[in-house]
Amino acid sequence: MSTDNAPTPRKIIIDTDPGQDDAVAILLALASPEEIDLLGITTVAGNVPLALTSKNARIICELVGRSDVKIYAGAEAPLERLLRTAEHVHGDTGLNGPALPDPVMPLQDTSAVDFIVDTLRREPAGSVTLCPLGPLTNIAMALQQAPDIAPRIAGIVLMGGAYFEVGNITPAAEFNIYVDPEAAQIVFSSGVPLTVMPLDVTHKALTTEPRVEAFRNMGTPVGRAVAEWTDFFERFDMEKYDSPGAPLHDPCVIAWLIRPELFSGRFINVEIETQSALTRGMTVADWWGVTDRAPNALFIGDVDADGFFKLLIDRIARL
Repeated sequence: MSTDNAPTPRKIIIDTDPGQDDAVAILLALASPEEIDLLGITTVAGNVPLALTSKNARIICELVGRSDVKIYAGAEAPLERLLRTAEHVHGDTGLNGPALPDPVMPLQDTSAVDFIVDTLRREPAGSVTLCPLGPLTNIAMALQQAPDIAPRIAGIVLMGGAYFEVGNITPAAEFNIYVDPEAAQIVFSSGVPLTVMPLDVTHKALTTEPRVEAFRNMGTPVGRAVAEWTDFFERFDMEKYDSPGAPLHDPCVIAWLIRPELFSGRFINVEIETQSALTRGMTVADWWGVTDRAPNALFIGDVDADGFFKLLIDRIARL
């Protein structure tokens, strides 16, 4: 069969703080070589401190025999604030659930920020998409260190923020943005094309029992690991939200790259609150167009949840 007309896979860098849902996002990318060319993974402090997020990224890659993936450690702390972590959701390792061996693959010697900058300067302009799944510290540092990279970025597709769902770490703020609002402000004012997966959409992608069982019933180490990760972190969210499952936040980023037709949203203005003690980290999304501020982000509001999980299950079954 001819593949002459097959689209070229999109080059991406995943910037992440794994996290069980980050793990599923990474697995989805690795399972989708037709659409995704993963140039590397950069890690940031967020759900747990940097040493653990860097360890977890390697555990995830080794789980699927991908010790060839290059992983770069990044920022240990937000730009201006003390680190706030989320062990209460993800467990003390950040990846609680299945018992997985410690990784043996190395971290790269280059820093995450240098890797991002070097890659964007080396690759053709407009060919690399950044996919942050955690606080935006590394991305902001790269933009600050090398302003010339901004027009070379194809786009930034990120998980973070909320509007109708407001906050999950404070009444007003989503965790990733709250941890480093100054970094988020730099990214949201960078002029780079942004696609945002806020809680408004991720809270519609719930791990119901039949969906989790579909992973478990694969009978593979990867399927079992995904089911056990989900079992661990969904307890917290199901109790918190009185919902039938937990949101799979971060895989929405990769799913949008593969099947954008599963999602819908609006191109609107989104500003980041950095000053208020009450609403620090809030993504002030002008969903109704009540200001004259210029739109700067495609803010996703809805997802075909069945289609999303069908994609996820089909792809994870490959691993």
